[in-house]
Amino acid sequence: MLRTLPVLRAASVCARVRAVAAAPASALTAARTGRRGMTSARSYQGDVSEKETIVKLLYNIGSKKEVEQYLTYFSSVESHQFAVIKVGGAVLTDSLDSLASSLTFLNRVGLYPIVVHGAGPQLNGLLDDAGIVPDYIDGIRITDEKTLNIARKVFAEENLKLLASVLEPLKIVYLNEKGGLFHGVTKKRIDVINLDEEYEDLMKEPWVKFGTKLKIREIHDLLMRLPRSSSVSIISADHLHKELFTHSGAGTLIRRGHRIFKHSGPKAISNTDVDKLRTLLSENDPQIVDGSTSVASYLKSLESKNATIYGDTGYDIFASVITPEDASEPFIVEKFVSTKNAALNNVTDNLWSVLRKDFKSLAWVVRKNDPNLAWYFERADGSYTENDLVLFWSGVENLDLVQKLVARFVSPRSGAAGPVKINPAGTRSYSSTSVGLFGHQQRRGYATKTSPRKVGIIGARGYTGQELIKLIDNHPSLELSHVSSRELKGKPVADYSSSQVIYSSLSPQDLPANTDVDAWVLALPNKICKPFVDALEGAKSKAVVVDLSADYRFTDSWTYGLPELYGRDKMRQATRISNPGCYATGSQVALAPLVKAGFVLPGLSGVSIFGVSGYSGAGTTPSPKNDVNLLRDNMMPYALTGHIHEREIGHQLSRGFLSNTTPLEVAFMPHVGQFFRGISLTVSIPVSKTVTPGQVQALYEQTYAGQKLIKVLKVGEIPEVRDIQNKHGVQVGGFAVGSGGKRVVVVATIDNLLKGAATQALQNMNLALGFDEYAGIPL
Repeated sequence: MLRTLPVLRAASVCARVRAVAAAPASALTAARTGRRGMTSARSYQGDVSEKETIVKLLYNIGSKKEVEQYLTYFSSVESHQFAVIKVGGAVLTDSLDSLASSLTFLNRVGLYPIVVHGAGPQLNGLLDDAGIVPDYIDGIRITDEKTLNIARKVFAEENLKLLASVLEPLKIVYLNEKGGLFHGVTKKRIDVINLDEEYEDLMKEPWVKFGTKLKIREIHDLLMRLPRSSSVSIISADHLHKELFTHSGAGTLIRRGHRIFKHSGPKAISNTDVDKLRTLLSENDPQIVDGSTSVASYLKSLESKNATIYGDTGYDIFASVITPEDASEPFIVEKFVSTKNAALNNVTDNLWSVLRKDFKSLAWVVRKNDPNLAWYFERADGSYTENDLVLFWSGVENLDLVQKLVARFVSPRSGAAGPVKINPAGTRSYSSTSVGLFGHQQRRGYATKTSPRKVGIIGARGYTGQELIKLIDNHPSLELSHVSSRELKGKPVADYSSSQVIYSSLSPQDLPANTDVDAWVLALPNKICKPFVDALEGAKSKAVVVDLSADYRFTDSWTYGLPELYGRDKMRQATRISNPGCYATGSQVALAPLVKAGFVLPGLSGVSIFGVSGYSGAGTTPSPKNDVNLLRDNMMPYALTGHIHEREIGHQLSRGFLSNTTPLEVAFMPHVGQFFRGISLTVSIPVSKTVTPGQVQALYEQTYAGQKLIKVLKVGEIPEVRDIQNKHGVQVGGFAVGSGGKRVVVVATIDNLLKGAATQALQNMNLALGFDEYAGIPL
């Protein structure tokens, strides 16, 4: 008797899937099974490559880490080897359209899946037609001579195990009609199986039998022959994009993982491979990399601490947790260091899950400028911001204990615990400090996940309102409580998934009655928001108000919200914030370093700004400036003199950097292009001193050093709109010098809907509400 392998038997055809004609909009629609939808039905105009399209798509449905994984693994010259997709026979029968759509999309973004199928149901049908009754042992078909003759017509001689072993793919995808493996007792879908940790116990489970046992055994044997980074996913055809491109997944992910070790006590380090641990720390711990401490001194310090250490057998990750002297207090995460490979493969998330299982409560401290701060917020129940540090805690249910932790955090340095270095799920190492080490004078920013701050948006139908809703949906400490739009009243807010919110239509008189709202965002056209502001002022509301219109940009009692240029201290105390204009933000970033350094003379300076914006800047109300038919193969100038941004740019730069009573005057000439979003600004600047391109670039680098949302390019490197679309910052470059060194040309780009509007509003709210400035903003 011969045993066929229905799970891993290859089909007769094994070839790269070639592109089929399909509109990009259809491909994007098919991929919207991820966590977020697309911004607008109006697809981006312009000549954007398909690989750039998938990166932009990932920023909507996934995280920054998932985008980086795509760029790392799927955009190389070897990308044609990355995926083997095993298709169950039932999928070919019941879900062929979804499978074809998914494969077409993958091919259009430059990926080359290899598809094999099992044809189990088709074989069963042929056997039934021939009157042959199939026989099984432990889910494996017993193939007699009659069965074999029919099977040869369906199956090829190639086996997926051999194919995958040769290709060494990053991910093997098994498509079946159920969309994953399901627990035999709870009946719930199993999200992840880490074979190194779980295989032996899993195979002993009474519900793991027949076909399920066969699948797991064969996948185990397959992965043992592949690199540890390879994995197998069992999903449905509809979720193929999500599984390949995001970490959230859609079915059951099976991977080898790494067996996590755990040792406690003063001799814990002696139970590890010290050489491998030294390599991990010396290459990934920033305190050790920059010479602040050494591996030897840190390992020596563990001998005097009541510490529990964790790591994986591949030494891609290491953590240490200190036991507090007071048993009622949380355990302190002293160090959490990982390699980039561990972060991209979610080993960091796995280890953090182990820590939460082993310790009822945890506390840790992170620097506010840490690039992975959002990762901490997602795993914390509460936080307290103090100067440049953020205290986090998880599992602490006693409010008195929270107050005790915060008091110690802001008190003068004590001898409680040593420094902590933490590097969670991000791909870069960084350091932090344990509870009880810092004495700071200012207290600011107490927040908990159990009591998030509430935000209301007035005028949310427009593009900016929709972008802001998405940002708030991903914010660790904000929740959307009210969304007002007369046209959408009664409909659910589609882009908000944290809870169900229904569009309402709030009048100015309604706002003061909602005293539980911590911040109101007025996303209204110019000259509309005053009644709403007056209503809040009349009620002496303490809620933060962020106005996205131009109505209060020249009012001294309001704080102008551009912290990179005009400081953050005022923002932290502000309750009335005027959000800058999109053109004005990019223009001021392009001009500020030269104005601040005294190179630009006040008065009629001769500065001219040529700006081109995508048509989303014209809003959703139909007009010639957002009519795609009028804009096709066209660029439309408008408001060539006297535009309000012209006055705004000169007014704010003068107030911020010029002591002379003569204000700076600039000339601004806006245009609308045929692309959907993004702004390009070419700024010609007469200067009072002779300069070189290198001097100008160095001045800009110095001015914007440490500003996470401003990127300064090299001399001659000119930013382009396609590179800033869906990005949350400003790019500035060009730095050309002409006319004998007395005229500088700078180019800046900005996404008008993000840093030009929604991202800026969230950044300002974060500062005013006491959160980390970049909380909820993908960096």
